[in-house]
Amino acid sequence: MTTEDAAMRSVCSRQGASKGGAVPAFLRDTEHRVNRVRRRIRLRRSTVLAMLNSRTLPTLAGAAFLALGAGLAGGAAEADAASFKLQRVKAGLPSALYVTHAPGESNRLFIVNQNGTIRILQRGKLLPGNFLNLRGRISSGGERGLLGLAFHPKYARNGKFYVNYTDRGGSTQVVEFRRRNKNRARTNGRRLLTIKQPFSNHNGGALNFGPDGFLYIATGDGGSGGDPLGSGQNVNSLLGKLLRNNVNGKSGSRQYRIPTSNPFRTKPGRAEIYSYGLRNPWRFSFDKKRGDLWIGDVGQNSREEIDYRAKGKGRGANFGWAAFEGRQRFGGSLRGSRHIPPVAEYGRGGGCSVTGGYVYRGTRVPALRGRYVYGDFCTGKVWTMRAGPRPGGAREDTGRLGVRLGGLKSFGESRDGTIYVIANSSLYRFVKA
Repeated sequence: MTTEDAAMRSVCSRQGASKGGAVPAFLRDTEHRVNRVRRRIRLRRSTVLAMLNSRTLPTLAGAAFLALGAGLAGGAAEADAASFKLQRVKAGLPSALYVTHAPGESNRLFIVNQNGTIRILQRGKLLPGNFLNLRGRISSGGERGLLGLAFHPKYARNGKFYVNYTDRGGSTQVVEFRRRNKNRARTNGRRLLTIKQPFSNHNGGALNFGPDGFLYIATGDGGSGGDPLGSGQNVNSLLGKLLRNNVNGKSGSRQYRIPTSNPFRTKPGRAEIYSYGLRNPWRFSFDKKRGDLWIGDVGQNSREEIDYRAKGKGRGANFGWAAFEGRQRFGGSLRGSRHIPPVAEYGRGGGCSVTGGYVYRGTRVPALRGRYVYGDFCTGKVWTMRAGPRPGGAREDTGRLGVRLGGLKSFGESRDGTIYVIANSSLYRFVKA
């Protein structure tokens, strides 16, 4: 289709074509006149110049070219809206592996370091000293260390926050702390949960408060390889699970309460379990708009997977490990007759260790709105996909980032919905290109 044809179609579409697609008579007559002009152009350029001085053609041609220009401008705007990149916020963070924000606080981020410290980044600058220092209490290195942080939904009022770390013996500890002032935390905490770890790897470590106000805790299957203890499908073990506790109280010897809707509260199995069949759910999150659950579960030999459940549908969900790795049969028996397959997966061509991310609900990057962002630790590749209620359409967006990522450890989210990335010993954020 020629430029003139496109311009004419643009004019017709903007000036009253009927629902059935017929063009009004006055526009058909106008189009005939333009066609006659085109024939004359082929014969003599001087004829065109003469006609451009008439009253009819300049008006039509001007409208057509204005419409064409508007279309090109609109296309440029769409291309611009579809662009994004990564912008470095802070370099020199060799031990950083997670970043998050505290409820009610703007322009401040909390950076979790594997070596046992939490630092505050305020307007792009690290504040002096540590918000919390647990170096003397943890084991660090490999897949051990200070692994997770979650602030109580009412942190602004009660000052409570929760950390997940491996202690000096390698066991998982989930502990409640309180702030002393806005830049320092008290060092004495309340231990909520201890989980013995049979091996040094697959410790999970992520913590998040869900839309229901309960604390969710991700645990790996205990480590080694191939789930030798059968933890993933064993509901009498806290390993290979997503746990859910009510931290606003105690129950007997427990330093927390069991939510009444937990699936194994009144039947055989550990009452803390919310979902099971996980290998090493390094990072998980909740869609801050819809409340949907997203999990990045690190694979064994061949498949990395993203698991998804709509709000409230994760209760009792079996994600399949170690009977399945991604959508492929792996080995071992499956508890029950069915499991929840992943909504996205990739093989070793994409990487070797998935890093779960977040659904973008900010306003500054239109191209990411309503898309879940995730990546791979080994290759630094980044993908996005359509969020709920019908997740799908995964695409690789690594080429848009403008930077090559090495050691993609975590994504993070700020109060305004900005998504951050920790890689290259630096903190980046997604911005409009």
